[in-house]
Amino acid sequence: MQVYVASPLGFSEAGSAFYRDTLIPLLQRLGHDVVDPWALTDQRRLDAVAAMPDGPQRRDAWRRLNAEIARTNHAAIDRCDALFAVLDGVDVDSGTAAEIGYAFARGKPIIGYRGDVRLAADNEGAVVNLQVEYFIRQSGGCIVRSLAELGDAFAALKSG
Repeated sequence: MQVYVASPLGFSEAGSAFYRDTLIPLLQRLGHDVVDPWALTDQRRLDAVAAMPDGPQRRDAWRRLNAEIARTNHAAIDRCDALFAVLDGVDVDSGTAAEIGYAFARGKPIIGYRGDVRLAADNEGAVVNLQVEYFIRQSGGCIVRSLAELGDAFAALKSG
């Protein structure tokens, strides 16, 4: 199964280490072809724009690169069989939530992972934002609370 991984983990050093050293290898060991949006854009291009002096040229360069990154991720979700979303944080990351909504609209099954113990739902009947949770569950997917549950969650997608 080709799986797009939606997450905010690439924004921090600690998150990147968990993503690169634990999460991606686990999904691969489970037999999935992982589509890593953090690897779809050459880091040198991001660094080049970040190194530009402040001002309108840098802003415009970011706008162009942002649109390119978004188009690339859009196409990657379209090519995938399923979406895996990291739901950690005090609220689900807005980009991850957008990718969940888009994947749902495209009929992709979604598995969410929330290993974070903090409360992040609208009420005690939900794990995360009720709309995000609705899209995940209505896609035929589920939300797991530990990485140990991933094998069973993906097996259920394949059999369902």
